[in-house]
Amino acid sequence: MSAINLSKESLKAIMNNRNTVVSKENKMTNSTIAIDKIETTKLKTSELALKARALFKWLIPPAFGLLMLLAIWTIISQQSPNLPGPIKTWYSAIELFSDPFYDNGPNDKGVGWNILASLQRVGLGFGLAALVGIPMGFIIGRFEFASKMCAPVISLLRPVSPLAWLPIGLLVFKAANPAAIWVIFISAVWPMIINTAVGVSKVPQDYMNVAKVLNLSEWKIVTKILFPYVLPYMMTGVRLSIGVAWLVIVAAEMLTGGVGIGFWVWDEWNNLNVEHIIIAIFVVGIVGLLLEVVLTQIAKKFSYE
Repeated sequence: MSAINLSKESLKAIMNNRNTVVSKENKMTNSTIAIDKIETTKLKTSELALKARALFKWLIPPAFGLLMLLAIWTIISQQSPNLPGPIKTWYSAIELFSDPFYDNGPNDKGVGWNILASLQRVGLGFGLAALVGIPMGFIIGRFEFASKMCAPVISLLRPVSPLAWLPIGLLVFKAANPAAIWVIFISAVWPMIINTAVGVSKVPQDYMNVAKVLNLSEWKIVTKILFPYVLPYMMTGVRLSIGVAWLVIVAAEMLTGGVGIGFWVWDEWNNLNVEHIIIAIFVVGIVGLLLEVVLTQIAKKFSYE
């Protein structure tokens, strides 16, 4: 009996012992931590799977398209002996861009100098087009009289080929470089005018009625009402204009000569260096793509939506 009573008392003492309680709490805490770690690991795994899936969707379609382009290019180059294939062009590009800024005189400069010269002309012509086209678009869209007055002029001049303006530029400016800038300006100004005017004309009439009730000045109407609403239309015109400007500069420089990517393409054609012509095509495309991406990011930053 005493032994049994002792065992019961000992058992109660053990159960009431603080160390035993702490041990149970430690076991509970350790199990909770283990469960949390498992759940965290599962969450991280699911997040990695989602990221991998998103990367797959973003990367695979463009990569597949580029592979198709290379395959078609390879097939055509095998059928036409004078057209270099992708591998030969790649080695030529490595050699070309190993020293893109060499300078052996006015008619023998590296591809880097030619790209910078073209970008400078595009920047000047495009900047002038923005300074003229965007305000004119606001005026045409805001005032009906200005819209009716400018509509026949825009309809008449907009379809004219950009290169048709080059002789006029040479005649007026007496130099090739200003003439090329003039061609860029006259080609890039129309998308800015038209898209900005369309955006202004689509501003809801309720906004303008509120402006009349509040007796806002014309400056307040433009900055507080028109500009936020018209910005997406205006940036679309800017993106179209930069594409047109970069497209036109190659053709203009082929005719005017000097330093520039267009002149470089024509010079390489005269030297029958087809690999460099293909490289120039890719350079023009990549630079145009980068310009459009930069403008898209700027439009997102200044978006009022």
